[in-house]
Amino acid sequence: MTVPRTWAGVDIGKEHHHCVVIDQDGKRLLSRRVLNDESALLELIGDVRALDSDVLWAVDLNGGGAALLIGLLLSHGQPMVYITGLTLHRASASYRGEGKTDAKDAFIIADQARMRRDLGPLRPGDEVAVDLRTLTARRTDLVADRTRQINRLRSQLLEIFPALERSLDLTNKGPVVLLTGYQTPAAIRRTGAKRIETWLRNRKVRGAATLAGTAMEAAEAQHTSLPGEKLAGVMVVRLAKGVMALDEEIAEVDALIEARFREHPHAEVILSLPGMGKTMGAVFIAATGGNMNAFSSADRLAGFAGLAPAPRDSGRVSGNLRRPRRFHRGLLNAMYLSALSSLKTCPASKAFYARKRAEGKGHKQALLALARRRLNVLWAMIRDGACYQATPAVIAAA
Repeated sequence: MTVPRTWAGVDIGKEHHHCVVIDQDGKRLLSRRVLNDESALLELIGDVRALDSDVLWAVDLNGGGAALLIGLLLSHGQPMVYITGLTLHRASASYRGEGKTDAKDAFIIADQARMRRDLGPLRPGDEVAVDLRTLTARRTDLVADRTRQINRLRSQLLEIFPALERSLDLTNKGPVVLLTGYQTPAAIRRTGAKRIETWLRNRKVRGAATLAGTAMEAAEAQHTSLPGEKLAGVMVVRLAKGVMALDEEIAEVDALIEARFREHPHAEVILSLPGMGKTMGAVFIAATGGNMNAFSSADRLAGFAGLAPAPRDSGRVSGNLRRPRRFHRGLLNAMYLSALSSLKTCPASKAFYARKRAEGKGHKQALLALARRRLNVLWAMIRDGACYQATPAVIAAA
């Protein structure tokens, strides 16, 4: 990227943005509050380009309220860089004055873009990548909601029937279905194991006999009815049905993710890497934008994923490494889980992991090292458009 003559920093807001344009000497050429509306933003882009056609735009958000501005800049062929909120916060301490205003933040964004040469260009990604970003973000929210709902269900059940709460794994479908019909010890004893088993089978629950036996054993362990049991049982039913509804929605989103992911040109290459399933592959595409041109090397991609440790030396202390503060947590999680999954089916991954453990690394350290190695391989596969070849030397090599 050639050095521009002017820089436009935009402090992003929900309803309004503030834009400051500076020249090579840091002199303000324009400072304006603008509505987050297409016509207003198009007018701003035209006015900035009228000042100088050689302009670099910098924003402090790469989604949300910034989406419309980024889309308009992209359609007008305007180069953009992204400055994180953490970078902006740290840089603001070196500027005069303790006050914080949108105009000051916009100036700092523009000035940082003017001085720094380590800011990569902002590329929103192709349409499939944008859709996958939306879908994977929704799936993450749903999974978090499901976890909270299960915790509430456990807490409510514990108040009236601790033996059953202790016996059931509520992350599985069967126990949750059971709670929609039976919540108290007395109700389970009255019904009996055989009728509960039949009731579960009619709802296509696997292991119905074992689950019915577990429920009956818990019911026999508690013959005392606790205060508030009736209302608490109603709440257990509502919570259990809420978990089932979330399971259905997660399944629907998973189907959408798979269908959209398979439309991406890199899907076949990504799926060929052992342990890299459709969901993890979709997260990879969503995080990287589906364009490896944004990452000039595997090392840069590893840094983005948080898999390239940064040095932390001081004085006589050297050789210390730490995880970088800025990285994509979703991508790190996807690569870590795919590395864990690859140990079941990939001999090369098993060999690499075993070698790291033999070197004295713990389980987590060895898995992170494997995730880094696999990310290098995946970057090369996408660069060359080649599917994974099951040769141990690819990953196990030093």
